[in-house]
Amino acid sequence: MMILDLFHYNPTALLAGAGVVGLAIGFGAQGLVSDIVTGFFILLEKQFDVGEYITVAGFDGIVEQIGLRTTQLRSFDGTLHFIPNRSILNVSNHSRGTMQALVDIELSPDENVDQMITALQAACDEVREETPQIIEGPQVVGVEAFGSSSLVLRIIAKTETMEQWRVERILRKKNERSTRYRKEQKEPGS
Repeated sequence: MMILDLFHYNPTALLAGAGVVGLAIGFGAQGLVSDIVTGFFILLEKQFDVGEYITVAGFDGIVEQIGLRTTQLRSFDGTLHFIPNRSILNVSNHSRGTMQALVDIELSPDENVDQMITALQAACDEVREETPQIIEGPQVVGVEAFGSSSLVLRIIAKTETMEQWRVERILRKKNERSTRYRKEQKEPGS
């Protein structure tokens, strides 16, 4: 302090300036420290691993890298997202446990619901025999919605991880063929 006085520097102003700089560095480092602490807990708690499909911070995709500061997530359109770990508040991990394929089939309200359920279940049973990725089901659970212009039947199947979309596509394709066959049978002269 005496040396500063000797050169006619006001030590109060210098200390105040140093304090402001210290605060700025502290606030700037706050985000970095938050990222690192959150990253540490993500790794420690094994909330998700590389290769898993998750939804986090408004994005969904496959985890490519987990770092102390950021997590890299590749969306299905190919976009690589760098998500600061402090932004990861809630994680939905779609890769743990069995997945569920869910297909809604829209029908005309004048169709016989019981016959449709029976026909769809027969188609589902065929899909089950042909699709080893299905763990349980598929099962026609019944009418999901009923309106003046249509009714919706729901099919559910438990699948291996990351196979739910393939099973849904197979079920839709099988239903489309089944629907076309039923229409051909109803046409006059068939």
